[in-house]
Amino acid sequence: MYIGKAAQLSGTTIKAVRHYEAIGLMPAPARQGGYRVYTEQNVERLMFIKCAQQLGFKLKELQEILLGYEGDALPWDKAEQAIADKKRTLAAQIAVLRRMQAGLIAFETQLKGAQGDCSSISSFAI
Repeated sequence: MYIGKAAQLSGTTIKAVRHYEAIGLMPAPARQGGYRVYTEQNVERLMFIKCAQQLGFKLKELQEILLGYEGDALPWDKAEQAIADKKRTLAAQIAVLRRMQAGLIAFETQLKGAQGDCSSISSFAI
């Protein structure tokens, strides 16, 4: 199949497919009469890249996962490790955001209680 069909099936754009090839996320496809020809494995890889991006992976992280991969099966062992790392990072970010939210609620409560008395606000710390 040609690039347009591969992009359509994977939910990406032709421009994105070309970019992924340029930065090494996609191997150079076979050519037929000057046209790029893609396989089902190429479409699977494009879908993997798109899904991973939607879940917060940066292209640089995906390059590390896909580095040296040229075969028929995606490198699931590397992907699983990257997913585990991403989940740990996300859990830490969620904890920070929850502390910030609790601090904002406490700050709001303190402001409402002060009602013009700024002396109690100066002692507030998150």
